[in-house]
Amino acid sequence: MAYIAGIVVVALFFLALHYFTELTNRQKAVITVIVLSVVLSAIAFNSYSNAKSQKMLDVVMKFNQHGTVVCNGVSVNDENYTLSIGTYTFIGKKETPFYGQMISASKCE
Repeated sequence: MAYIAGIVVVALFFLALHYFTELTNRQKAVITVIVLSVVLSAIAFNSYSNAKSQKMLDVVMKFNQHGTVVCNGVSVNDENYTLSIGTYTFIGKKETPFYGQMISASKCE
């Protein structure tokens, strides 16, 4: 839905340029292309950010279901690590070889 709204905004912007300015057609086209590229870049960034967040949440869900996830070559499970919900960071438990080690959930597979 956001994609359609973005395209409608660019179309309305182009119509305003067409009827209410004294710019040449080439200047109008350049302005429209710039605005369209900004809107498309925002859409692409939003899609990338959503995909990255979903991947991290999938890792956290697997960890919470007592599964093992791999983070930078280290196997992370609930026997050796706890999860800090505020920062989505795995922290090594006391009396384990991983004590004090912190791994961000965004670095996990």
